[in-house]
Amino acid sequence: MKQSEKISENKDYSAINIGRLDEIKNYSLIHPKSGKEVKGKVFLKELINATGTEISFTALPPKTELGYFHIHNKDEETYIIIKGAGYYQVNDDCFPVKEGSVIRVAPEGVRSLSNTSDEEMIYICVQSKVNSLEEHTTDDGTRVEYESKLKGR
Repeated sequence: MKQSEKISENKDYSAINIGRLDEIKNYSLIHPKSGKEVKGKVFLKELINATGTEISFTALPPKTELGYFHIHNKDEETYIIIKGAGYYQVNDDCFPVKEGSVIRVAPEGVRSLSNTSDEEMIYICVQSKVNSLEEHTTDDGTRVEYESKLKGR
């Protein structure tokens, strides 16, 4: 089983390396609800000490389905297809997805996906509490003067 590598951390950040995207398939975990081993998935919340999101990377083998449908009680999910192609289903709607597709699903949307391509599908899923984002992008940012250590690296 592949392990993430801690790069650096302090009270203001956590930085890890999960490896190359084609190595996501080497991760596995025991699903907390089903108790079954899930291969090709890595959750980041605990690894990076996140407090507002759960982010996961998943590798879905060619010509396979996720294998289950699910909903959430409070959280919406945003899926970002990085590699591969297939179909995503929300309730009774089933539509094609491919590299570059981004899908947001409300908590009550019954969802699943399939990889119909001949290559591994890799996707990112960002899970966060619905309607919790009060400010975003530049509305939540303030530029500050700070000494850069980035130059010359």
